[in-house]
Amino acid sequence: MLLFGRKLSAEHICFQSESHTTAEMFRNLFNNIFHVELCCNENTRRSGAVLYSFDITDQELIAKVHRKYHFNDKRTIDSEIIATNSLGVFTAGVFLACGSVNDPSKEYHLEFTVPAESLADELILLLGDIGVSARSVIRRGQYVVYIKGSESIEDTLTFIGAQQCTLELMNVKIYKDVRNKANRIANCDAANIDKVLNAASKQISDIKLIANTIGLDALTEELREVAELRLENNDMSLQEIGESLTVPISRSGVNHRFKKLSKMAEEIRNGGVNIEK
Repeated sequence: MLLFGRKLSAEHICFQSESHTTAEMFRNLFNNIFHVELCCNENTRRSGAVLYSFDITDQELIAKVHRKYHFNDKRTIDSEIIATNSLGVFTAGVFLACGSVNDPSKEYHLEFTVPAESLADELILLLGDIGVSARSVIRRGQYVVYIKGSESIEDTLTFIGAQQCTLELMNVKIYKDVRNKANRIANCDAANIDKVLNAASKQISDIKLIANTIGLDALTEELREVAELRLENNDMSLQEIGESLTVPISRSGVNHRFKKLSKMAEEIRNGGVNIEK
């Protein structure tokens, strides 16, 4: 948390957070390790969020902190400290210091706003060690390491001990998948309905033309029955018409009969059939 905090130099250490819980955790951890009760400054931003700040300027205390964690002029992750402690706990500290997660119902995105370029590069390598692919970008002069993809975010949250957050993210993902599937089915159904209605409209136009010229009685019994069913049921699918015939036939059979009617209507339009009013 100190390494990825706001400031870390030989003259000034500053840790900031908009989370009251994180601020209290930092205060308690610092007190437990260095036996010093830090003073917290609270500043309310225009957005209404409260920024909790801990500023350490006591040179003796700063030197003690630097000696304890082998800090130097260049911020860098000490592999020996991680090797003798939990990598998961260390990464959790990084997240508490500078990490955030977007609302998964809107976007799958986890990021760390890192205070130094060297730390950004090392954090990407560290995340790679746990099988998580991360990238970096400079945003408003700050180094941001970000993770995309629900599975990578789930792995990261689980690794740092935030299993409940992982379960919540998975629940949101399941809900979104079900909702998207339902929408696709609804869209498909709507498209099929439109297709049926458009086809029926063309069939009805052909049948009416035939009825007003040569008359439906001039048709064979099979074609006349299909034509009459369509005139009476403009929303019926081909399969439903086939099942409603005196002698039921398949969908393709009904389609074949409508093609005959369509061809006959086209011949009438082209003057190829003797028109009788």
